[in-house]
Amino acid sequence: MTTGMRLTGRLQPNELKLAFQDTSTLPELQNRLDNAEKNGQPNFYDFTDPEMMKWFLFERRHLNRENDRSASTLREYERELVMFVEQLLLHSAEIDLDVAFIIEGSLFKSLQSRHIRRYQEWLATNSPYVLHKGAYSAATLERKTTIIKAFLTFLHESGYIQEPIHKGLRIASVRKDDRPNRDLGPLDVVTLLNTFRDLGHPVMFTIVHVLTTTGIRNEEFCTLQVMDLKVDGILGGYYLDILGKGNKRRHVPLKEKVVRSIRMFRHSRGLLPIEQAKPEEPLFTTNTGRAYSPSYLSQYVKKEISSLEHVILSDQTMKITPHVFRHAFAIISKINEVDIYDIMRSLGHEKIETTMIYLEKIFEKERHAIHSWKSNDFGDYI
Repeated sequence: MTTGMRLTGRLQPNELKLAFQDTSTLPELQNRLDNAEKNGQPNFYDFTDPEMMKWFLFERRHLNRENDRSASTLREYERELVMFVEQLLLHSAEIDLDVAFIIEGSLFKSLQSRHIRRYQEWLATNSPYVLHKGAYSAATLERKTTIIKAFLTFLHESGYIQEPIHKGLRIASVRKDDRPNRDLGPLDVVTLLNTFRDLGHPVMFTIVHVLTTTGIRNEEFCTLQVMDLKVDGILGGYYLDILGKGNKRRHVPLKEKVVRSIRMFRHSRGLLPIEQAKPEEPLFTTNTGRAYSPSYLSQYVKKEISSLEHVILSDQTMKITPHVFRHAFAIISKINEVDIYDIMRSLGHEKIETTMIYLEKIFEKERHAIHSWKSNDFGDYI
């Protein structure tokens, strides 16, 4: 297709990336919306494709800014949407975007449901990533589909496009068997803790200890500051003041031995004790004294654990990342008969269904029919 290439004059992916870094134009976009309403004109009648993408990402939906999308969510949405546009423009012929004519110079207004379906199929089977690195996981395709669908739905419901092209997307749900095994139980965690203790590796010992006993997310761990470790004036001890997904705060109590591990970590890194450190300093740092990034922490944990060749875990094929210890928190809590709603709240989940995904395999095992067999029904063999 050649007609689609004319769109690049108005919608450049590189320019989009730069534009999204500048939120100073948001008040102007709001003023244009207000004037359209005042003058009886349709909302977004004079917006461009890039401006619609920017408004979708950064529109203030809550009076309290902290309740809007978090920085990490914005980065994820921005990355996926820029990639979506870039692929439509650069691979239009492969995707077969047989656009008859360009409507008002807009890519989004020129697309129809069949184009979205073809794009999704191309993404899953013939996109550059798939051809060079192999198929996307089911979870990745689900995430990409969810973000693109949310954006296209917004375009239609806002009146910017007339056709509900989001309906061209096929369902990309993840089956239980599609999910990678992340079930790490207490025996495996204790094995890792014992190993790092015996190796004299306080950094990895503390990372495993903190992640497992708190269930906090990778990014939550990385963004912790000294001031987020607080004394609990009600119950005693310490807790972490966590700013989680969706800018929601929760207080995560710390066991005394976990606080000791944190102190040990800081001492091994040559950091000041908690009581003497500046409040805004990172609670955990790399060997360069900087806060971890989520990607670096994930790589570091995978590298250190994969180097333990003599350690035998229950699933030798499992790729252990910081997120796996969040699953371990849920599993160990369930084994200790914690109410599932308490587990949900402790993890900072909004929906019980998300927590159920963490626990579906342990539920399956617990409810297996074999547990109801009586020993006298099968002689001495059970």
